[in-house]
Amino acid sequence: MAVPIEITILGSGSAIPTLKRKHPAILLKYEGDYMLFDCGECAQLALQRAKVSPLKIRRVFITHWHADHFAGLIPLIETMHMLGRKDALEIYAPEAEWFVEKIMDLSYWRFGFGIRGMSVSLEEVQKIVEEKHYEIYSIPVRHSVPAVGYIFREKDHWKIIPSRLKKFGIKGERVQELKEKRVLKVSGKIVRIEDVAKMVEGRKIAYSGDTLAFEEFFKACENAELVIHDATFLEPEKGRMHACIKEVCEYAKKYGIKKLVLTHFSKRYRDEKTLRKTAKSFFPSSLLARDGLKIVVK
Repeated sequence: MAVPIEITILGSGSAIPTLKRKHPAILLKYEGDYMLFDCGECAQLALQRAKVSPLKIRRVFITHWHADHFAGLIPLIETMHMLGRKDALEIYAPEAEWFVEKIMDLSYWRFGFGIRGMSVSLEEVQKIVEEKHYEIYSIPVRHSVPAVGYIFREKDHWKIIPSRLKKFGIKGERVQELKEKRVLKVSGKIVRIEDVAKMVEGRKIAYSGDTLAFEEFFKACENAELVIHDATFLEPEKGRMHACIKEVCEYAKKYGIKKLVLTHFSKRYRDEKTLRKTAKSFFPSSLLARDGLKIVVK
């Protein structure tokens, strides 16, 4: 059974928050790892509502340095300090070293844990995190300041087929041994992992941050289980580096996105019925993000 990937929309608004939609922040949980993508000013209150301690967050991924996407970092770091955090915190972003150093300078004291700014490429797709079961990539996007999106990619993995294990008489601890070594000697015969399992393609989750809709981003997200994308406007806005619903939905359909979550809505839209109707007309498997929305990808 696949490990559930849990995504919680902590904030779904845009530059000017409302009582209904706070600044952008998204929490992703995979096994025991918690990752925060963007950190608007109410992020830690939203974490409390989601019953997730800030101490669980290992890494923060900032898409760009507009205040609505990072202003919650300062109080979040202070809270981590007051809670006695000891583990290092990694903050990924464009020009991260410079901005993280400035944030740390705003405090009267240094914190009781390490904070590392990890700059990401603005020129190409870059693998920035590699763990045993997943990788995270940054991808440059098109906004009014240097900005990236992020793609979480689960690694391809073997799925054991119980009937085949039974055929070869493999059980108990020997199953784990086969997973680790990929080959096992059983009753004088060599059994390989491909004899008892099939390869399963890893799942992809993507978050655009603020951006125009453009083909290269969706091509990198092709066949993703979930894409969370900027949909600030109902119609294209000349001179504004944000996406509109129709463009995002059309790209999502073209590149086989399984589920699309639209977010970062302008405060001008008080009636969500038109937004929802428009999105569904172009891409039926779309949702409007809302604060507190939880999605489980199985």
